[in-house]
Amino acid sequence: MPPTNHPTLRQRRLGTELRKLRERAGLTVTRAAEHLGVNQGRVSMIETGRSAVSADLVRRMASAYDCSDQALVDALATMTGRRHRGWWEEYREHLPSALVDLAELEHRTTALRVALVIHIPALLQTTDHARSLFRSVVPPMRQYEIEHRLTHRMKRQGILHRADPTSYSAIIHEAALRMGFGGPAVTRGQLTHLLDMSEMPHVTIQVVPFGTAYFPSTGQSFDYLEGPVPQLDTVQLDTHHGGCEFLDAEAQLVKYRAVLDQMTSCALGPAESRDFIHELCRET
Repeated sequence: MPPTNHPTLRQRRLGTELRKLRERAGLTVTRAAEHLGVNQGRVSMIETGRSAVSADLVRRMASAYDCSDQALVDALATMTGRRHRGWWEEYREHLPSALVDLAELEHRTTALRVALVIHIPALLQTTDHARSLFRSVVPPMRQYEIEHRLTHRMKRQGILHRADPTSYSAIIHEAALRMGFGGPAVTRGQLTHLLDMSEMPHVTIQVVPFGTAYFPSTGQSFDYLEGPVPQLDTVQLDTHHGGCEFLDAEAQLVKYRAVLDQMTSCALGPAESRDFIHELCRET
């Protein structure tokens, strides 16, 4: 199979993890290629996600790199093969590639934890609320761009409604609940939707009210997507230009897990949060 010049996030992540294993084993690309009986160019392309790799070769690489973590090796083996053309691929020509990769990452994640200060989580937004956000983007989007973004966002929400829904936890600051995007009617609809979603057994919503004495956040929104093993977790950060940044270094994962745990501890409980949102809805 010829190399690809546009590897997906999943392909790049597999290559990154294989590179990490090689480096921990103290092997150069040249030495690794000798152990595997392939040329060093093949190893380099695998590590950058530009060359497809079989599950068998992944296991051979793990063995050559003295990786004894069988759970990790098994998880890496499942990431091999041809690109799975999910619904998100139809947006690859219309949206930034990072947004398309995010949809695939969400589709495959085992659990999703998010924290937001200014905005309602994307997977919990109503169509009217999301449309009002896209209309306020600077510079303004064309109408067809808004519709692409909107349908993409609504399809992403499918992971919460499928037969095997993803476990989803959201920490939302009171500021986000009071922003009022779209006006009172849209805001009431959005708050009501949050209440409805919070009743789903796999969805947990917690509110951090104004006046909380301790809030371990800089105000930046982020998602924490859990993989089949902790080493394959991913942090997604929103960027000012409307895209996404993905983090997967071990130290970064540890940091953001700790931040989420601390934010959870200072937020209202799920039942108290429902009462809080209900009261805001009455006020709106």
